[in-house]
Amino acid sequence: MTMKLHSNVEAPSREERLGSITGYVGTIKDLNEQVQGGTLKNRGRCFSQATTCSNMCAVGSVTEVRDAVVIYHSPVGCMSGAAQSLWLVKKVNERRGTKTHARLLGTDLVETDTIFGAEAELKTAILEAYRRYQPNAVFIAASCVSGIIGEDLEAVAAETTAELSIPVIPVHCEGFKSGVWASGFDAADHAILTYLVKPPREKRNVVNFKNFRESARTDIVDLFRQIGVDDVQFLYSTITTEDIAHLSEARATVCICSTLGTYIGNGLQDLYGVPYIQTLNPVGIIGFEAWLREIGRVIGEEEKVEAYLARERAEWLPKIEEAKKKLKGLRVVVGMGASFAFQTSRLVQELGMEVAFTMAWHLDPEYDNGERSQHLKHLAASTLKDFEVSVADQQNYELYTVLNKYKPDLYLGRHPGNVIWAIKQGIPSLFMVEEYATFGYKRYYRFIHALLDLLSNRSFADKIASKITLPYSDWWYNQEYSSMYAEVAE
Repeated sequence: MTMKLHSNVEAPSREERLGSITGYVGTIKDLNEQVQGGTLKNRGRCFSQATTCSNMCAVGSVTEVRDAVVIYHSPVGCMSGAAQSLWLVKKVNERRGTKTHARLLGTDLVETDTIFGAEAELKTAILEAYRRYQPNAVFIAASCVSGIIGEDLEAVAAETTAELSIPVIPVHCEGFKSGVWASGFDAADHAILTYLVKPPREKRNVVNFKNFRESARTDIVDLFRQIGVDDVQFLYSTITTEDIAHLSEARATVCICSTLGTYIGNGLQDLYGVPYIQTLNPVGIIGFEAWLREIGRVIGEEEKVEAYLARERAEWLPKIEEAKKKLKGLRVVVGMGASFAFQTSRLVQELGMEVAFTMAWHLDPEYDNGERSQHLKHLAASTLKDFEVSVADQQNYELYTVLNKYKPDLYLGRHPGNVIWAIKQGIPSLFMVEEYATFGYKRYYRFIHALLDLLSNRSFADKIASKITLPYSDWWYNQEYSSMYAEVAE
């Protein structure tokens, strides 16, 4: 089944396209049954805290294109995320040796612009950005305000494209259009597929790799060369518009996170026949081996993959098996984005620990090729003792209730705000921002020792907890977690 790429204006939201949800309470086996049976429905909350906006994911993605400028057509407040994007792009490029700085400008919409429009100001900003930086492309990132007042980004883009002879590209990432922040990744991918990727001139012995920060670049390039691939094109950190034009010439597209890679991977497959590897994420030994074997099968390098796995297994598996004995029986709560949450839960079980509770910030029941979630199905099938799950949209007040009820030995999170709150409860916590923390055998072994170090010295969490007065009362802690989800959203 193809993804039916929408090439007119924008990518549909994940809710519309994939049936994605941000509210569920139940167990892993029940969740999987509903997902595989196509009966999963979103649930509403009685109360909700602020969460991440999808336009931050979109703007963060296109800001990484080295020779482009991003103009955020928004009020100044929406630019608050710019500092993070600028810092991350700077650090990734410094590590790569390119020393390129992100170029992100804002039109600073004000009240009068919402009445009279600001397309003229947007055009002025595009021309000024071109004068200053001479980019090879300009992205126009929409905002809630520009979307609500109906700014015609396509018309401005077409006019300035003709005037400057470079692509001026609308990115429709208005935050109000989706409650799932990952829709922002799709908005960026859609813009890149529509305006920058070109049909293949020839096939090249490279693989496209969709990831967040390419922090394991050297190891990954070396791995792929050992299995017969000349080079790896990382998306989108440190990439150029010329690199993007040739994505259609790759042997395959792979990803570190199926949530992140679904739109660009399936889009390249549908439009240009580039196979998209969609299997378990390379998290833990089970995920890594399944992922690499599927790559080998698709590109016809099974023998080289098996030879690589045999070498790595011989060197690392005895050390891993010995080290993980010390983790056996520990209880863990996991709180992460959709794909990482369930695949890290699988990792926890693989290490001999028990998953007490898993919180996913959203859930995609299926991906853009029409298949139902494979990693959820694998986790439910391999779980002997059913455990509780919620889809929680990074609602920290809910996390507090879960941690207070289960009092786990360890909390694993992938967003800094919730990790800090877990530590305030005196729970040893690991901020797993490093997407390659358990990628391959060596990093998996190091990850085990990071957990052992954390668990053997609890002083940091204990001292923080002893000096913090928590904001929740016993009345709050005694609430039934499921009571926070009172209504079924229509």
